[in-house]
Amino acid sequence: MLNHAPASIRKRVSLCLLVLALFCTCVPLSAAVGGEDVILGGRDATGQNGVIATGRAECTEIGLEILKQGGNAVDAAVAVGFALGVCEQQSSGIGGGGFMTLRLATGETFFLDFRDRSGAAASLDMWEVNPDGSVLNQENKIGGKAVAVPGDVKGLLYALETYGTMDREAVMAPAIQMAEEGFVVSHITSRDIKDAYRAILQHDSTAAIYLDEDWVPFEAGDVIRNPDLARTLRLIADQGESAFYRGEIAEKIVSAVQADGGCLTLEDFANYTINVTEPVHGTYRRYDIYSSNLPSSGGTIIVEMLNILEHFDVGALDPESPAYFHLLSEAMKLCYADRARYMGDPEYVDVPVAGLTNKAYAKAQAARIDLNRSQTYEAADPWPFESDSTTSYAILDAAGNMVAVTKTVDATFASGLVAEGTGILLNDTLFDFSTDPLSPNVVAGNKRPLSSMSPTLVLKDGQPVLALGAPGATRIISGVLQVITKIIDHGMDVQAAIDAVRMHDDFGTLIIERRVDETVLETLRAMGHKVNASEVWFTFPCVQAVQRLDDGTLRGAADPRRDGKAAAY
Repeated sequence: MLNHAPASIRKRVSLCLLVLALFCTCVPLSAAVGGEDVILGGRDATGQNGVIATGRAECTEIGLEILKQGGNAVDAAVAVGFALGVCEQQSSGIGGGGFMTLRLATGETFFLDFRDRSGAAASLDMWEVNPDGSVLNQENKIGGKAVAVPGDVKGLLYALETYGTMDREAVMAPAIQMAEEGFVVSHITSRDIKDAYRAILQHDSTAAIYLDEDWVPFEAGDVIRNPDLARTLRLIADQGESAFYRGEIAEKIVSAVQADGGCLTLEDFANYTINVTEPVHGTYRRYDIYSSNLPSSGGTIIVEMLNILEHFDVGALDPESPAYFHLLSEAMKLCYADRARYMGDPEYVDVPVAGLTNKAYAKAQAARIDLNRSQTYEAADPWPFESDSTTSYAILDAAGNMVAVTKTVDATFASGLVAEGTGILLNDTLFDFSTDPLSPNVVAGNKRPLSSMSPTLVLKDGQPVLALGAPGATRIISGVLQVITKIIDHGMDVQAAIDAVRMHDDFGTLIIERRVDETVLETLRAMGHKVNASEVWFTFPCVQAVQRLDDGTLRGAADPRRDGKAAAY
């Protein structure tokens, strides 16, 4: 299969693996929870012909080499997607799903929903739900009862066949090589394995990949090989999506899930479809914002937040001042209240997207904010305005194609279950459903759970400006929002915007990185905020972004909070 890939790609992957081995054994790319040893510098890149930012250095190099070989941004995105599914399988991969927001050089925009979907038999009766809404023994999170039909393979191959220019074998070859030859364990990967150690131990097929021969977690600098996954990827490269959804791979996944108590069937796999729609669209200070549509809440809530912030002079505020953090906190609380009240799979519930993204609705929401005091908010009523453990990466090419992708297997190490003989770590996407029977996001058959994934594009006067996204549950939305506003409102460089102090608020606690002055925290508390500043750097969200400057220069930036790296040429 590697013969299908250009020799330069094969050589570059091998070289990158060697360099990363030396790098990972010497320098921690990110801190432990609340740590201070985040490495700044060396994350960004500048070029003229193409730029890419991903969560792993070797995957960034794979995508860049695809661009150099003449592939477009979509070709590179698909190659990166499969490669990340090898070396970051605890966060994303062909056992999960995701979203892609793209704009072609022709000016057309698309949103690809390849989110995992529950099996036909899924229901609340699958689990024993405790009075507080939790599930007994975490069966909606660990093991076969947590697994939905993965969408990754169908989504990536649809994008390649519809918008790409290269053949499947060439684009998938680097991922196959990485699975066969191995990838270097980073400090982040080592930490993730240790954090999920108990879940990994529950399944021999998973432990065989992520623990050494003594069942001890791999350390940074070690090499993990996954020959079963290499064979799986080669089969997909040879036969296409049918190998995954109708062939022996589907049979092995279904067998593993059912043996572990789950209810997926071969019919569930055969019936899986992706959705291709228009992205959610909004504007912010004369910039166009395109982001994820339902069943992701991300795009809608980002647009709603930006619409609210448009009523305030954000650029006049010091981005490390109490006034700035307070305003963001209030806007976030307003919008997250709407998210919880209204959003779910649109095939099951009516979601007032037009109302939530309406400028007049945002004006009414903005009027609720007291600039001097923290408040709690109930969801407002957008209906009258109707008329009017994840990974993320972004790519811009010379032609003007823009791609932002966010993919996940849900929690870190997901269900903990690797389907025997496939090398595939299976998602725990059913955990994203609510166990509240009155929730619009309650679990049901053939349903996609609500998501916060927010692959987002920013344009001005029809020209590409920014593509970005992040992993990190509901913090994805607030993380992407802050990078956008710091670039637009404060004129920050994209890497500086990513490195800046970050905060989040959707449950009534203002969570903020402890890199701000203590007087800022004291002022926020005096304004009525419940403040949590336990982490010097957040472990998530981790934003990856690419930017086109006014002179046409392409800039890429990656988050120092994880293993991110940008590259350009």
